[in-house]
Amino acid sequence: MKSTPPRRRRLSRRPARRRKKPPQTPAEGEGDPEFIKRQDQKRSDLDDQLKEYITEWRKQRSKEEDELKKLKEKQAKRKVTRAEEEQKMAQRKKEEEERRVREAEEKKQREIEEKRMRLEEAEKKRQAMLQAMKDKDKKGPNFTIAKKDAGVLGLSSAAMERNKTKEQLEEEKKISLSFRIKPLAIEGFGEAKLREKAQELWELIVKLETEKYDLEERQKRQDYDLKELKERQKQQLRHKALKKGLDPEALTGKYPPKIQVASKYERRVDTRSYDDKKKLFEGGWDEISKDSNEKIWNEKKEQYTGRQKSKLPKWFGERPGKKAGEPETPEGEEDAKADEDIVEDDEEVEEEVVEEEDEEAEEDEEEEEEEEEEEEEEEEEEEEEEEEEEEEEE
Repeated sequence: MKSTPPRRRRLSRRPARRRKKPPQTPAEGEGDPEFIKRQDQKRSDLDDQLKEYITEWRKQRSKEEDELKKLKEKQAKRKVTRAEEEQKMAQRKKEEEERRVREAEEKKQREIEEKRMRLEEAEKKRQAMLQAMKDKDKKGPNFTIAKKDAGVLGLSSAAMERNKTKEQLEEEKKISLSFRIKPLAIEGFGEAKLREKAQELWELIVKLETEKYDLEERQKRQDYDLKELKERQKQQLRHKALKKGLDPEALTGKYPPKIQVASKYERRVDTRSYDDKKKLFEGGWDEISKDSNEKIWNEKKEQYTGRQKSKLPKWFGERPGKKAGEPETPEGEEDAKADEDIVEDDEEVEEEVVEEEDEEAEEDEEEEEEEEEEEEEEEEEEEEEEEEEEEEEE
């Protein structure tokens, strides 16, 4: 299909119509002089009022500008004073920091000097002790047990040494070496003087090696003695455990032996208190058995004394137990005599019980004496063995 061209708008050749203005009518009183005068008066009043407003606004504006200027000056002064105060504060902080650093340095130097003095005193004491050991050969134990001195926070010197850091140990090592190792002043020495110095240093090395060997041998001897003392202590603890009826190794461990509070063959709840159970293993069984026997005896005695007393029947006209030729006894006297016989029997039984208890006590004393004699013999044997060992070592 062919596309049709768009239609063109036809332009009209007619001339544009001019709009007619409405006819002007004269205003009311336009030519009236009074009206014009009133209008002029209004305009002048408005102008005066506007001038007053403008002057008032200018006054207010000038006041605001003055206040703003004062505020700006005040702000500038405040900035200046604040800057000065900040500068002073920074200067004060700097001085405080320098003073703190200086005090810390002085304290550190003071501590180093005190440590140096302390180590020097310890070194002097050590040298004096070594010299005394060399001068006087002591016979007997080659070690001394010093008293524990509680240092800072209740710690001993050995515990404080263990708690030191690596830096502290290095620092102490440097301080101790600084006065142990003296610097060599060999400037301007000739060949002969250098030879003398070398010979002196060689003699010092030999001396120190000798001291080192002596100390190593002394340490070996101390280790051996400590081992022997520990073995003796174990032996004594074994004897002590055997005396108490425990296992020989019960007291040689790190912790005390456990107390057996119940039989392992009985599966029943033990309602006794800990003190009652503990007393059973402290040798109180004899007293408990004695109390129980006494209780049983009293019960039986009450049962016997509270029985019903009745006369024995006559046998062929005679009472049993009555001897021939004795006169007849009244009813009450027979009962009294029977009671007297019972009391005598009770006294005899009590005397027999007391005698048995005395015999048991004597037997216990004899056993204790025998145990003491055995202990004395063991101690004598141990002393003889120690003397023999010392003779062998000498």
